[in-house]
This record gives sequence, C-alpha cells and structure tokens, in this order.
Amino acid sequence: MQFNDSQAIYLQIAGFIEDKILRKEWPVEGRIPSVRDLAVSLEVNPNTVMRTYDYLQQQEVIYNQRGIGYFVSSEGLDLVLKMRREQFLKKDLPEFFRNITLMGFPMDEIVNLYQQYCKNTK
Repeated sequence: MQFNDSQAIYLQIAGFIEDKILRKEWPVEGRIPSVRDLAVSLEVNPNTVMRTYDYLQQQEVIYNQRGIGYFVSSEGLDLVLKMRREQFLKKDLPEFFRNITLMGFPMDEIVNLYQQYCKNTK
C-alpha cells in the first residue's frame, strides 16, 4: 500500500479496510486479519493498525471478540456505505462539479463518459 502525506496513515488504512468491506472481500460477520498480520502485510507499525482498529470500532464498523480476533460488524457494510456516500456528496461531488464547470464540460459528455465507464466495468 502506498501512503500519502495528505492524511494520517491510520485513516488511510481505515479507507483500505473500508474498501475491502465494500468489495465484500471481508464479509459481514467475517474475521479480518489480526493487528500483527495486517501490520506485516502493509509494512507499518502494529500500533498504527491498532489505532485504525480502535477508530473503526468507535465507528461500529468492526468489533473485537476477546481472544478470537476482529470481525466486520453486522452493520459494517451499511455503515461504511453511508459514511462514504456522505463524504462523496459533501466533498467529492461539489469538487467534481466545480472542476467540470471550470473546464467547460457539457453535462451530456459527462453522462456519455459515465455510461462508457459503467459498460467497461461490468
């Protein structure tokens, strides 16, 4: 995983985990990697992964079964989807609209590009 300087590493790892949940690679009620295993695979300090897991537990996306490990909560997928949608609508979409307006893109061109994207990702 490549980290950038624009956001704390533990939040970038949380985004990585959220992506796994959204793609259903880590299913609801499924066990996720241990702190140590994820730290090794991402080449980060285990304390950073622990901070990420604490953050996601506070968001109720994951939970810990003492002595067994961490799991995606029954509402984890829905919570991640809700958080991502809110972020998109508040931050990303206004920025997108600003950019297409500044560059003079007609909406029909954007719609056509979106339809091509959808067709190519199936």
